[in-house]
Amino acid sequence: MKKKQFKSESKRLLDLMINSIYTHKEIFLRELISNASDAIDKLCFIALTDDKLGMTRSDFKINIFSDKDARTLTITDNGIGMDREDLENNLGTIASSGSYKFKQELEEKSDDIDIIGQFGVGFYSAFMVAKSITVNTRKYGSETGFCWQSSGADGYTIEELEKENIGTEIILELKDNTEDESYDEFLDEYRIQSLVKKYSDYIRYPIIMEMHKSRVKEETKDSDKPEYEQYTEQETLNSMVPIWQRPKKDVKQEEYDNFYRDKFMAADKPIRTIVTSVEGVVTYKALLFIPSATPYDYYTKEYKKGLQLYSSGVLITENCEELVPEHFRFVKGIVDSADLSLNISREMLQHDRHLLTIASNLEKKIKNELASMLKNKREDYEKFFSAFGRQLKYGIVSDFGMHKDELVDLLMFYSSTEKKPVTLSEYVERMKDDQKFIYFATGESAAAIDALPQTELLRSKGFEILYCTEDADEFTLQTLMMYKEKRFCSATNDDLGIENDEKPEEEKDSSALLTFVKETLGDKVSEVVASKKLVSHPVCLTAKGGISFEMEKYFNAVQPDSGMKAQRVLELNLSHPAVQKMEALIQTDIDKARKYAEVLHAQAVLIAGLPLDNPSEYTDIICELI
Repeated sequence: MKKKQFKSESKRLLDLMINSIYTHKEIFLRELISNASDAIDKLCFIALTDDKLGMTRSDFKINIFSDKDARTLTITDNGIGMDREDLENNLGTIASSGSYKFKQELEEKSDDIDIIGQFGVGFYSAFMVAKSITVNTRKYGSETGFCWQSSGADGYTIEELEKENIGTEIILELKDNTEDESYDEFLDEYRIQSLVKKYSDYIRYPIIMEMHKSRVKEETKDSDKPEYEQYTEQETLNSMVPIWQRPKKDVKQEEYDNFYRDKFMAADKPIRTIVTSVEGVVTYKALLFIPSATPYDYYTKEYKKGLQLYSSGVLITENCEELVPEHFRFVKGIVDSADLSLNISREMLQHDRHLLTIASNLEKKIKNELASMLKNKREDYEKFFSAFGRQLKYGIVSDFGMHKDELVDLLMFYSSTEKKPVTLSEYVERMKDDQKFIYFATGESAAAIDALPQTELLRSKGFEILYCTEDADEFTLQTLMMYKEKRFCSATNDDLGIENDEKPEEEKDSSALLTFVKETLGDKVSEVVASKKLVSHPVCLTAKGGISFEMEKYFNAVQPDSGMKAQRVLELNLSHPAVQKMEALIQTDIDKARKYAEVLHAQAVLIAGLPLDNPSEYTDIICELI
C-alpha cells in the first residue's frame, strides 16, 4: 500500500511534536491512556441515549500488555473507536483533535462532558519511545476495522482490518536501547504500574494489566524450606475515584491523614486538612494540607513549593507554583479542575483568569483556616507557628510589604509578661492607658533579652515587651511600622515615651565627662550620652540610624564582606558607682580613667551581643585594674 504523507507535510513539525513539547519521555503513557479514556467517555455519552449499545459503565476498561520478547507495549480500550475518516483526520493531521470537535458538538447539549484530549498531539508523544506505531481500531456503528501504521515523519498507511470488537488497540514497537537511553524500562510491569499511579491514578475507568507475581506453593506452606512458584494475575493499576472527589462526609479524617502521608511522603499527620469544592465561573475541587512540622529541606533550594494540579483526574504538574503564594508555600495538596487552559503539551498552564481565580480563592481559604485555628485551637496554632511562623514573617517583608495586611493578625511574638507567644491584637488590648508604643526588644534568646539593660526601665514600669529572637522579626516590625495606630518602638530607642522616676529632675552638667569618654573611645562610638533608660546597669549601647545591632549581625552573617555596621551610641548611667568612679579618676588618674572608659565600652559591646575588636586588650585591662 502506498504510504501517505501527513497532511501537515512538515517533518520539522512532527519532530517538534516528538522531541520538544514534552519534558519527560514517560509522559507518552499518560497521553495514550488519556486518549483511551476520552474514547470511552464518548461511547459512554452515546450509551445514555442509545439502548442498542448494550453496555454499562462497569463494562468499560483500558488494558495494557507488555511483551518483552517482541519489545512491544500495547494499550487497548473498548471506547468509540475510529473509522478511516477519523484516522485520516485525527492521526493523519498533526494537531487535529477529534476529542475537541466532539466536545464542541456536545457543549450545547450537555455541560457534563470532560474531554481533556483537545490538541491532537498527545498521540505523537509515543514516538519519543517507539520506532513504529500500529493502531488497530473499529468504530461504533461500523462493521469494518482499520489498521493505521507509521514509523514517524515519513508518513503512514491505512488499510482495512477484520476486528471483532469496537475500540482501539495501539501497539508500540519500542526503540532500541542506546548508551544514553534504555527503553526497556517501559516494558517493565512495575515501572508501568508506577507511571499509571503517578499520572493516571484517577482516570475513571479501570486500567488493567497482567502482573507476574510469586507465591509459596500450597504443598510447601508448612515446610521449613518453602518453595515458590510464578503466576500471573490481572490487576487494576489505578484507584479511579480520587479521595477529593468523594463527599467530605463520607471520608474519615484518618483516610485524609493516610492519603497525605502516602502522597507527600510525610512522617506525621497534617495539623489541618482543608477540603473545598467550588462551582461557578470556575469549577474545581481542592484538598489541601497544612503540615505539622517543617520538612527537613524546607529552607533549601531543593524544596519545591506548589500544589499538584489535575485536569479531570489526570496529573498535569506535580508542583504548580502559581496556585499558592510564597507566604503559604508550606501548604501541600491537590487541585482538580476541568476549566483550565492548558498549553499544547498539557504540561504547563496558560496564565488565564481561571488559574488566578483559583489561586486567589485558595489563598483566602488557607488564611481563614489559619485564623480559625488561632482562635479555636490555640495549642495547634502555636505548634504550627513554631514550624512556619518565620515563613509568614518573610511574607510580610517580601514584595515591599504588599501582603502585610493579610498576614499581620497571624503573627505571634513571645511576651515578657505572659511568658508565651501572643498576637499583636492581644498585646494592644492589654496596653496601659498612658502607653504610647508597642515595645519590642531583639536578641538571640528570651534569656538574653531579659538580661538587656535597655529593657530594665520598661519592665520596672510594667510595660509588656515583645521578644524578637528570629532574624526576620525586626525586619517584620519595621515593615509593619504600626499596628492599630500604635507605632512599634525598640527598647533601645532613645525616646521610649516614658520618664525614669529614678533619675533626678535636675542633673549636674555632665558634658565634660561625656566629652572625655568620646575622646577616649574615638571612632569606636559615634556618640556618648547620659542615659534616660538605665536603672541598675552602668552602661549600654544603642544603635543610631536605620540599622540595628541585630541587622548588623544578620547581614554580616549572610554576607561577611558587606561591611554593614550600625552607628554605636554609648549610654552612661551617671548615677552608677562605676561611672562616678571614672568621673572622679579624671581629676586624679586620667590614664586609669581611660581604662575605665575602655572597660565600660567593652562591657556594653558584649551585652549587645557584638564581638570585641580586641578581646586580648580587654582582658589585659581587666587584669591590670584588678
